[in-house]
Amino acid sequence: MQAPQRLEDLIPDAAVEDPEAWAGNGISKEIDQEDDGYADLDPDSPLAEMAGLDDPLPDEAEELPQLAPLEPDEDIRFAEVEGVEDQVGPVLADARIEAVGAELSLAFPDETAAFPMREEFVDRFKSLSKIEELSSDEASIAQVAARARQDQELLRQLLDVYGYYDAQVLRTLDGAQSAVESAKAQGDAAQNAGPRSAGGEPTVRFDIIPGARFRFGTVNLGQLDKAPDHESLRAAFGIYPGDPMSSDAIIREQFSLDTALGETGYPFAEINAPSLLVDHARSQGDLTMIVLPGGKYVFGDVNSDLPDFLSGRHLQNIARFDAGDTFKRSLMLDLRRAIVATGLVSSVTLTPREVTAPTAGQPGVVALDVGLTKAPLRTIAGAIGYGTEEGFRVQASWEHRNLFPPEGSLRVRGVMGTQEQLFGVTLRKNNFGGRDRIATADAYISSLDTAAYAADTVALRGTFETVSTLLFQKPLSWAVGAEILATDERNRIISGVPRPRQTYFIASAFGEATIDTSDSLLNPTQGFRLRGFVAPEISRTANQDYFYVRAQVDASKYQQVTDNVVLAGRVRGATIKGAPLFAIAPSRRLYSGGGGSLRGYGYQAVGPKNDFLEPVGGRSLVEISAEARVKTGWFGGALSVVPFLDAGSVSISSTPDFRFIKYGAGIGVRYESGFGPLRVDVGVPLNPDENDSPLAVYVSLGQAF
Repeated sequence: MQAPQRLEDLIPDAAVEDPEAWAGNGISKEIDQEDDGYADLDPDSPLAEMAGLDDPLPDEAEELPQLAPLEPDEDIRFAEVEGVEDQVGPVLADARIEAVGAELSLAFPDETAAFPMREEFVDRFKSLSKIEELSSDEASIAQVAARARQDQELLRQLLDVYGYYDAQVLRTLDGAQSAVESAKAQGDAAQNAGPRSAGGEPTVRFDIIPGARFRFGTVNLGQLDKAPDHESLRAAFGIYPGDPMSSDAIIREQFSLDTALGETGYPFAEINAPSLLVDHARSQGDLTMIVLPGGKYVFGDVNSDLPDFLSGRHLQNIARFDAGDTFKRSLMLDLRRAIVATGLVSSVTLTPREVTAPTAGQPGVVALDVGLTKAPLRTIAGAIGYGTEEGFRVQASWEHRNLFPPEGSLRVRGVMGTQEQLFGVTLRKNNFGGRDRIATADAYISSLDTAAYAADTVALRGTFETVSTLLFQKPLSWAVGAEILATDERNRIISGVPRPRQTYFIASAFGEATIDTSDSLLNPTQGFRLRGFVAPEISRTANQDYFYVRAQVDASKYQQVTDNVVLAGRVRGATIKGAPLFAIAPSRRLYSGGGGSLRGYGYQAVGPKNDFLEPVGGRSLVEISAEARVKTGWFGGALSVVPFLDAGSVSISSTPDFRFIKYGAGIGVRYESGFGPLRVDVGVPLNPDENDSPLAVYVSLGQAF
């Protein structure tokens, strides 16, 4: 075989001696044309025939056959090539492993000091993890690897939140081949592979190497130091140079500073969005959050844009601040809630407006401009019901809630039923003379026929009270009032001999007070309630005058013993002193039994009875109730089961003698509706009388007590 020529052999001597002259003369004839094989080749000569090309070309009109398109095989899945980033094995040899789920775990340095917020970090990551979120789905190795990359980025972001800007997060995907091998394996066995790889259940481990935690460098709060009480405001922003960096701390302390500004007289304060400049060389971050306090102010007047509807004077009356008080944002928002609670408006806006600018050493004055949008003021309501104890009942009412501005309402109501008929007119003035104070005048005529008594009554009643509401639950509420009435009633008390109806003319003054430390009006879990009521009355009947005093005390206690169990207890005691039983109208006597009293018995069914086994009422009463409110996991935890035990006694004398003590027990359910618990109790009398029902059911909104 001939040896190949070298490059030097192909260069002519003339080209070496004088390259420029040689290049100008073109290609030299000195090149061995025999050796290159192309010296005698005529450029116009035809190509030699080549084997395998003898077949004729297809006719141009003849169409080539079309190949059927291939359908994609959805069972074949290819692992992404990025999977090669996964580590071959764990990095931290001595690590503290936190299992996040069956497919996911986090590895931390064994020393707690290296990452002290580990438990909080794991809980936070678990709530956001893509792998954990989709752990119940069957997924291929490629899908798990894709989710692992998302979780890896999530971990880096969370580490930044805690100030670990130089942290490393390394992931290990176990139970898988490399990306290329996985793709090939799934392609070759597409029909039988299923969603999991041949390597088994894929699991992911993240090794977290936190490194050093960065700290705050400079802290720039703009013009905060120009505020009159800048020292206390600076203390409200609890981040100082040298503190460990934390994005959560920035958000938390920004809110704290904003609250402090709003509560110490700065209605126009502005806080710009914080920015953080991280310097890896210093392992520090410089925080800049420009604060513009805007001057300190006190409250001025309250102005209404609808003075004939709700005047500024009335709004000032229901506010919890006076002119000259230091501006507090919470008091402004409290006034807004109070206006909404009137039910007279559909929307409210409160805007601080500068009246006097701050001067040296003196705060400025801001007025509150209130914008109101009226709500519908007239209401027609009605209800139809039936109960085994009271029969049919139809009630309806019409109300204008601001007929006598401000907040003066007129309500007309009526009831038609098997046991009760009533017509009444009520005048009510809300926020009368102060916040949550209500003056009411009520006139009505009624006819009521129960198992205990029958009464036809005409009455006029007036009250002045301060009340707790769902928006503003008060630790102390009270009421005073008076009433006069004439009532014609059935009275069957003397030796069980029926007597004709008897007329009573009654005048009464009354007062009550309630101390409430519970945490909810409708569904308390902690605290207690104590209520006292006293009403001196004078009654004229059968041409004789009788003076007596009605008094009652109610006490209840609530104790949450576990997250799912609340124990509740109630005691009630009442007495009527100063007159014999027959001199007291049956409708004013004491009775027990019913859903809010002694469960298992009918309404007013417990106590002394005549020869016809009809309750006649008494002059003293004692009731005791206990129940356990146990949450279940049903309906998202909204359903509770409530076993209960009640006892009660009504006596003819003004001092309890427990001659007619009764016991009832049962079980109930509560469904938390968001507004309050819906209650269904089923009670059984444990020592019933002859005509007591074997079972009683009670349905209402709110707890029994």
